[in-house]
Amino acid sequence: MNFWWGIWLRLLIVGIVTFGSGYLYGFEVAFGAASVLLLLMLAFHWWQLSKLMLWIQSGQVDAVPEGSGLWGDVFAALYHQQKASGRDRAELSASLDRFHLAASVLPDGVIILDKEGRIEWFNNVASRHYGLDPTRDVGTPVSHLIRQPEFAAFLSIANRQALTREPVVLKGGSKGAERYSVSLIPFADDGRLLLSRDVTQIERVDTMRRDFVANVSHELRTPLTVVMGFLEHLIGQEPGHVMPEETREQFLTMVQDQVTRMNRLVDDLLTLSRLENSPQLQGEEIVDVPGLLQQVLDEGRALSKGRHEILVECCTAGLKGNLSELRSAFGNLVGNAVRYTPEGGRVILRWTMEEGIPVFSVSDSGIGIGPEHIPRLTERFYRVDKGRSTSTGGTGLGLAIVKHVLQHHQATLDIRSIQGEGSTFRAVFPLSRLVPIQ
Repeated sequence: MNFWWGIWLRLLIVGIVTFGSGYLYGFEVAFGAASVLLLLMLAFHWWQLSKLMLWIQSGQVDAVPEGSGLWGDVFAALYHQQKASGRDRAELSASLDRFHLAASVLPDGVIILDKEGRIEWFNNVASRHYGLDPTRDVGTPVSHLIRQPEFAAFLSIANRQALTREPVVLKGGSKGAERYSVSLIPFADDGRLLLSRDVTQIERVDTMRRDFVANVSHELRTPLTVVMGFLEHLIGQEPGHVMPEETREQFLTMVQDQVTRMNRLVDDLLTLSRLENSPQLQGEEIVDVPGLLQQVLDEGRALSKGRHEILVECCTAGLKGNLSELRSAFGNLVGNAVRYTPEGGRVILRWTMEEGIPVFSVSDSGIGIGPEHIPRLTERFYRVDKGRSTSTGGTGLGLAIVKHVLQHHQATLDIRSIQGEGSTFRAVFPLSRLVPIQ
């Protein structure tokens, strides 16, 4: 409002001067005076406009030019507007940076798509999931970069439906070993968010669960079949028929063996479940390892029934640990050595110091293990020779139990084997668990 008052005031002054000059000196002088005043005003405004133009071109908001009269107000108003606009831009930029930072640290992959399905932005996780490059792939249709039939079908259905559909699981990584659950949700003006979550471990656990149930069912089916067969034979006998004593003893022995096998399987399952649900060692005590090895030696000889030569080499040191867990781990190692060593072979139990480190090892002269099997030996129900282990009473859980027991004791399992020559399983314990025994 002040600006327009100033304009009218200047025009009023020019009018007064013009008419005053005309009244006193004549209209020719009046028009000359008016022309001079207008030229002076025009030159003044041109000069102020020049300063405004130079200020705008400099880009330096704080270098406000000196303005006279109304132009000072104009410069001041423009300066305040520029400062306010700068603050708004800074706040917007900071908000955008916070959004990008928050999205970049999310555990899930995030890709922002426009209404045409082109990539506008993605975070680092999405870049790792699908090998995206921010300098190359922004602006590219996502269907050109994730080229899997399942994803193409997923996008096609999502484009036709107003509501989001169930996520699709896609392969990822260079070898396709990873699995990502991908979902698409509406975002902003006709845009969409493509979210990807790593479900590799979830699927692996689910697969292990299914395999575990299948393996347990298989392990129980064989002994149950034997028991059921014997019962059906008894039930189907004719009245008054007497089973020969030799046949009866044979059947009862078979049933006892299979029931013992089921009982051993259940015990191992309970032991493994307890170990897996106890991340830390419970009931720590000083374990007399030489005495423990004597117990394990007796159990190994009972299992062998004189078919193998079983020896012990033992130092006098003890361990801080859980006696029950260590007995289970050592017993499983000895039992496996007996089962996989042919009759007449040798099994050696050693409790020694190797370069100052306490090590329990079991060596055998058995059939040995191929190198392709060694990484999987501690998996539940994994067997190198299923028939041999089953026939000697193995449950397929022994080395899984050994692995968890050693983890509780901060120990490691080292396996060395040559096919046809035998194997050595070494439980290497930390020096901090060593206890001298007099």
